[in-house]
Amino acid sequence: MAYKNQQEFIDAIEKAGELVRIKAYVDPRLEMAEITDRMSKEPGGGKAILFENTGYDFPVLMNAYGSEKRMCLALGVNQLDDVARDIENLFKLLSAPKEGLIDKLKLLPKLSAFASWMPKVKKGRGDCQEVVITDNPDITRLPVITCWPQDGGPFITLPIINTKDPNNHIRNVGMYRMQVFGPQLTAMHWHKHKVSAKHFNEYKKLNKKMPVAVALGGDPVYAYSATAPLPENVDEYMLAGFLRKKKVELVKCITQPEIEVPADADFVIEGYVDPADELLWEGPFGDHTGYYSLPDWYPKFHITAITHKKNPVYPATIVGIPPQEDAWLGKATERIFLAPIKMTLVPEIEDMEMPVEGVFHNLVITKIHKDYAGQGQKVMNAMWGAGQMMFNKILVLVSQTVDGRALKLSDYKACAREIFKNLNPATDLSFSQGPMDVLDHSCSKMGFGGKMCIDGTLKFEEETQDGYTALSPDTAISYAALLSGRFSEISGVNDALLKDQIPCLIISVKKHRKGHIKELHREIAALPGMEYIKMILYVEHTVNAADLPLALWRFCNNLDPVRDHVLAPTQKEGYSCMGLDGTIKTKAFDNFQRDWPNIIVADDATISAIDEKWASLGIGAFIASPSLKYKDQMYGQEAVAATE
Repeated sequence: MAYKNQQEFIDAIEKAGELVRIKAYVDPRLEMAEITDRMSKEPGGGKAILFENTGYDFPVLMNAYGSEKRMCLALGVNQLDDVARDIENLFKLLSAPKEGLIDKLKLLPKLSAFASWMPKVKKGRGDCQEVVITDNPDITRLPVITCWPQDGGPFITLPIINTKDPNNHIRNVGMYRMQVFGPQLTAMHWHKHKVSAKHFNEYKKLNKKMPVAVALGGDPVYAYSATAPLPENVDEYMLAGFLRKKKVELVKCITQPEIEVPADADFVIEGYVDPADELLWEGPFGDHTGYYSLPDWYPKFHITAITHKKNPVYPATIVGIPPQEDAWLGKATERIFLAPIKMTLVPEIEDMEMPVEGVFHNLVITKIHKDYAGQGQKVMNAMWGAGQMMFNKILVLVSQTVDGRALKLSDYKACAREIFKNLNPATDLSFSQGPMDVLDHSCSKMGFGGKMCIDGTLKFEEETQDGYTALSPDTAISYAALLSGRFSEISGVNDALLKDQIPCLIISVKKHRKGHIKELHREIAALPGMEYIKMILYVEHTVNAADLPLALWRFCNNLDPVRDHVLAPTQKEGYSCMGLDGTIKTKAFDNFQRDWPNIIVADDATISAIDEKWASLGIGAFIASPSLKYKDQMYGQEAVAATE
């Protein structure tokens, strides 16, 4: 389904009971983010919020994609898997043998539909250019939000950024945050792996200014498409056309006519990036990992025009400690891109899941149909070489069960039980190094670090260690009692997973010396009864080990698998226990030379201000601030953790 514009989408989600309006004044600085954080962590993602009284000329829409229902409404489907089925059917039709005239004629309707998805540049101006400001355009007149107390300033958080390669003129549409520095100046936070950064490097070689246009709003499918992990030279507006079953109409920009933007966008910010400029010190920014991404140097974006439709709505989002709105955008990508991966790259894949605690790249669970020894490693290598999957840190593989039981990846306990049943920690964990997300603070070197594949698939004889037989966990042993009284540095032990036949412990530890976790793990592994435990996850002493989602989120963020693993023998010959160190890393204890970021928590003043005005918001029963849960897990109050 194609929406005429963002307002039609707002009307649709309001009709579906998925939107609340706030008529009371709410400050775009910190207050909107705090309200949205409370709402987005409600069961199912809460409601979308339209802030009508912003202190500016424009209302603000937030949490618009923040539930499965709203994500489906945005894409015009009943279920996210509907899109995957459409893509799979299209691939099957295009790849099937065409032996006769009838077979070829069957293609014509699809080819016609394919042509109808291609973006079209129309003549004249679009609705996005009903109001044109070229004389001293001022981005500070838009209600750009400041999300978190240690953010470097206000950030545009849902920008649809349009660039072109200067050599072949192929378009790229991406989404990169933009910190506002002045009326006509922002930063452009594109990472070195991103296509727009490659375009920038090409302009740098040519010593030319790079035209850029930023669209805000319009059909909600545009923002999703800008985040989608498409191959480099595939037009995101073609994906948008496929999803909305109608081509995207584009218009040329006013001051940057080399660039086209969606005609129905609410706002368009036109400008350029000059490769000759000095870079800007951008950040910090409370990011989707739940930690601050720390300041770094990024290009300047100079604004030459701001255009907008009449009565536009400014769209924004926040990211932070999961779950947030971006989890649902990630869920859409997980479902939509399963079919292309299966059809073109890894045919044995049956399903894929990205748990919210893994904040997209950190943790991916993949189910395959396994037919031969080593197939797990084949899948591992293929996935780590596939587009943005190169950023994946922990890949978990599971296969069909011995008895043919259906296994749903969304049933995490059932999956974990099956994985650990098939896992020998000495032989079934593979480690590698490669490119990592620039936002991954655990890497010793920015953008490069360790990866781990946990192969929990059924094992063939060739893959099995001689003499090894899996042991069932001994539920009679209280590991919490065994460990807590013996080691003073242990502040918590979660052994509850053993009751579900998952031989894994989570242990909270306060480190106080170099090599502490590895030494501790070897001592623990040597204790009686540890042959039943296959893996121990270590987290910081401030983390409640019994809170599984919290512990996994912190663990996945803080782990570099290559640097932070230790395999230790148990008392039973041939049986080992894998230890993985998901604690904070410091210079003193870990020789970690980079700054370590703090987790993202709202400040007390903002929490109190929203508590006081909650009754006037008219959005239902009081919701306490999620930040309260994390206050005692911070290291100081700054973006950089005070670890020394």
